[in-house]
Amino acid sequence: MRILGVDPGLRVTGFGLIDRHGSKLQYVASGTIKTSLESVGDLPSRLKVLHEGVRQVIDTYEPDVASIEIIFVNTNPQSTLLLGQARGACITGLVTKDLPVFEYTALQLKKSVVGYGRASKTQIQEMVKRLLNLPTLPGPDAADALGVAITHAHSMHVNKMLQDQARV
Repeated sequence: MRILGVDPGLRVTGFGLIDRHGSKLQYVASGTIKTSLESVGDLPSRLKVLHEGVRQVIDTYEPDVASIEIIFVNTNPQSTLLLGQARGACITGLVTKDLPVFEYTALQLKKSVVGYGRASKTQIQEMVKRLLNLPTLPGPDAADALGVAITHAHSMHVNKMLQDQARV
């Protein structure tokens, strides 16, 4: 199963893809979608870049499922609203390509990847490198995206049980 992880951001959105073969995880690709070429005040154009970027990643790597980080309220409400819109653009890109989407909090990601809910970005990068046997540290946005994909890979059996229970 190929899993796409997305770490949404208005300026930089990370993406990461892994293949899950039983309990083994294999790195496929990772990178970022950047809206820095768009004008800071032109929110609709930036959201379009994110939406189209996510769709392009899907066309290129053909994932079976997607996972995305849930955003919580920051100290700045305006930043939270903007980030929520970026997340919405990414989710729309995922679902318009008919991918099932699973959502995970930063706490779930950190516990799944590092084993500690208050792990730093550097700790996430290092553990993603180790778990996927990468030669170098991935960038922070790509590492978070790979981390959310790893979180989904570790949570798949629980998600399936919950879906089966919901059908009963």
